[in-house]
Amino acid sequence: MNQQIPTFFLGDEYFIDEKVNFLKFTNEYKVYNEQGAQIGIIKQRMSGWHKFLTLLINKAMMPFQLEITDVNDQLQATISRGWTFWMSKISVTDPNGVEVGTIKQKFKFFKPTFTISEPSTGDTIAQITGDWKAWNFTIKNAAGVEMGKISKKWAGAMKEIFTSADKYNVSIDPTYAENKQKVAIVATAITIDMVLKESK
Repeated sequence: MNQQIPTFFLGDEYFIDEKVNFLKFTNEYKVYNEQGAQIGIIKQRMSGWHKFLTLLINKAMMPFQLEITDVNDQLQATISRGWTFWMSKISVTDPNGVEVGTIKQKFKFFKPTFTISEPSTGDTIAQITGDWKAWNFTIKNAAGVEMGKISKKWAGAMKEIFTSADKYNVSIDPTYAENKQKVAIVATAITIDMVLKESK
């Protein structure tokens, strides 16, 4: 096991719960493990002028920065995009600011596709495809083999805790290697709702 990656990414089940903050113009998502213990937070960093511009400009064109932190507010990964006019690249960086993955989006009839690539080589690490309306996404590795799912359906103890529509589950195959590629894949998967909302 590669211990160089943040412990946040060593899990295989992530439950994401959206909390809307109307005063700050931003959404915050709490992240739980399969036992129902909170393990992190996803939050959007936004300056005052950025908040003002959201009233004037289509947010799909604007830059965004999402930070994944653990419960001690320690940065685990960052997902960011610059100004865009059509489907620009999204970058995933580790706590040290090193790029561990790049994401490209494509939309086709409400069926988004996210291709996650190795930054240095451009080789595909994984692809997330699905139906945004039905909230079913499949995560496949570079060979096209399914290695995870994103959905609003799950069983067990968490079913009793999460009942509203603004919650979803990311499940990764436990046999998938613990490495920086997993950081890029999990970071993309658990922020998918936020990224989709910022791209509308």
